[in-house]
Formats: sequence, C-alpha cells, structure tokens
Amino acid sequence: MERKFAQVDVFGSRPFLGNPVAVVLDGSDVDSTEMQALARWTNLSETTFVLPPTQDGADYGLRIFTPGGELPFAGHPTLGSAHAWLADGEGRSGRQSLVQECAAGLVRVRRTERRLSFAAPPLVRYEPVDEGMVMRLANFLGVRPGEIRAAHWVDNGPGWVAVVLGSADDVLQLRPGTPQNNLSVGVAGPYPRGSQAAFEVRAFFSRDGVTFEDPVTGSLNASLARWFFDSRQVEGPYVVSQGTAIGRQGRVYIERDREDTIWVGGDTVSCIEGTVVL
Repeated sequence: MERKFAQVDVFGSRPFLGNPVAVVLDGSDVDSTEMQALARWTNLSETTFVLPPTQDGADYGLRIFTPGGELPFAGHPTLGSAHAWLADGEGRSGRQSLVQECAAGLVRVRRTERRLSFAAPPLVRYEPVDEGMVMRLANFLGVRPGEIRAAHWVDNGPGWVAVVLGSADDVLQLRPGTPQNNLSVGVAGPYPRGSQAAFEVRAFFSRDGVTFEDPVTGSLNASLARWFFDSRQVEGPYVVSQGTAIGRQGRVYIERDREDTIWVGGDTVSCIEGTVVL
C-alpha cells in the first residue's frame, strides 16, 4: 500500500548540507524485514517508521533502521521524524513540545524559535577507556597515542566511544582506517576561542569491514555534551560544527537547562515529500 514518505534534512545550515533521514509516516503493519529492506534501499544513515504509541504520554512511536540493522535511539532521525510528524497532522504545526517513544524509552522534543531539540537520553555506558582501547583508537585514527587528549565511553545506544584531539584542524585532517569489532568512534577538537563553533566533530562507524563517516550526528553530540559538561570542558551553551570534511555544513546547538537536561537542537527542513509502496 502507499504510505506517506518524506526525506528531511537535519542539522543543515541550509537544505542539503545536513544529514538526511527517510521517514515513513505510517509504519503500521510493516514488518521488520520490510523495514530493513527499505533502509538498505534508501542507503541513508537512518530510515524511520512512525507508529502509534504504546506508552502513556507518548505522541507517537518510532523505529529506527540503518542499512545494517535497527537502533534503539538516534539523534538526527529523532528530529527529522518529529519534523515530519508535526508537518503531517492538522493542528500539529503549532505544537511546542512532544514525546517520542522508541526502543530507548521516551524522548522529549521541543521547538525553540525555528529549531527542534531533543532531550539527551541516559547513557548506558559512561566510563574512561583503558590503555588498550586508547592504543586501538590511535591506530584506527592514524595518530600517536599521546595526541589523544582524552577518551571516554559515551554510549547512549549506538555504542559511541569518544576521543578529544588537540584542535579542530587535527580532527579535520584525520584519515581513519577500519575500526576493529565495529566500533562507533566520535572525535572532537576545539576551535580557537571566539570562533562561531566550539568544536569540530566527526563520527565514524564500520559496516562489512568498511569505514563510513556520518555527516552530522545527534546521538554522539548528545553524549559528548554530557561528558564535556561533567568534565568542565564547556560551561554554557555551545555550537558544534560537523560534516566539514565531507562537504556538509552541519551545526548542532547544545544547551543545558536548570534541571541538568541536555538539549540537542538543529534546523530541519523537508526536502522530499511523496509516497512509498510498502
């Protein structure tokens, strides 16, 4: 049957410069095999399926697939799916807040000015990495172990391990190899004080032995923010640049409220709208 479909650009400074997500706006009665097949076919970082909610307080449910499998949570699909859901229903466009249900639990989304932001979910692994992992990360990134200023597990679902290098330029010059054991690796480096962005971030993952770079990554920036705030690498709101090395101009807006909730925001825009047959 035909189902409403959209591709939404997320975190872009203007259309086609962020990270696209494919959204099927009615995933009812679509089984997991069909969902995975569509995700492989779109070949985007993620493809999502909007479903009726099953938990009290949720506005809709969401399943999130990469070409290789299902994720419990991901950031840019959360914002892109919220954008498409708000645009699809009569009377929804003025909503200032909503709740998404996914495998990781309930995720709050809010609208501030023209941006959408999600509340960072809890981390499932949050601890320093050991020396052996530092060596593996250095080998993968092609840097000396001493060039890694800090390294930490910051996993909120996709398995992120994070590294801080000395500068944004160091991050932009990376030419990584193939991760071992399918690591999902996030790398950050600071810009000089007074720059428009505080950090340049890159996100690498592997599939079938090949390394891929995600253009702009909400889940990684959410977990990096928790680490950066806790370790006092940042104090107030800040902006992340991501995607520069692969021709994108992603901008991620991070802030922490009085309740210590971290909000991860960005611009969203529908670039493709139509139907898909499933």
